[in-house]
Amino acid sequence: MIRVAIVTVSDSAVAGTRADRSGPALRERVEALGWTVCAQETVPDERDQIAAALRRLGGSIQPMLILTAGGTGVSLRDVTPEATRDVIEREAPGLAELIRDEGRKATPFAALSRGIAGLCGKSLIVNLPGSPKGAVESLDSVAALIPHAIDLLEGRTEHR
Repeated sequence: MIRVAIVTVSDSAVAGTRADRSGPALRERVEALGWTVCAQETVPDERDQIAAALRRLGGSIQPMLILTAGGTGVSLRDVTPEATRDVIEREAPGLAELIRDEGRKATPFAALSRGIAGLCGKSLIVNLPGSPKGAVESLDSVAALIPHAIDLLEGRTEHR
């Protein structure tokens, strides 16, 4: 069973001026994939707070996968990739490349995503866009790879 933590990065959702729609949309998709959501939270677009949430979740509940939604674009407040780089030990660039490549099939704006993916201990962290549709479609673009990545992180390296 793949344990997943979901972190929505949104100033407006934290302030209560806009509902978090991405987190619930991701939760629904994660559960449809047969995975388990072990934590879900919302943090503001603040690099230190995003990094702290990733560290805390990775250290306390040890999810196999941490999905972030939001803060991956080019606006001045979009700092999720930087916060993720503060936490990860190694990048997994192919996942972010695949997300952007697949996203460009739906919208040219996918090329503006700066999201990254990387490894922190035995957790895989993947940055997703903030829109509910973009977050779910981006997860779908890499979902088939996640179980194999988790196997490798767990030390199951035999080839089948």
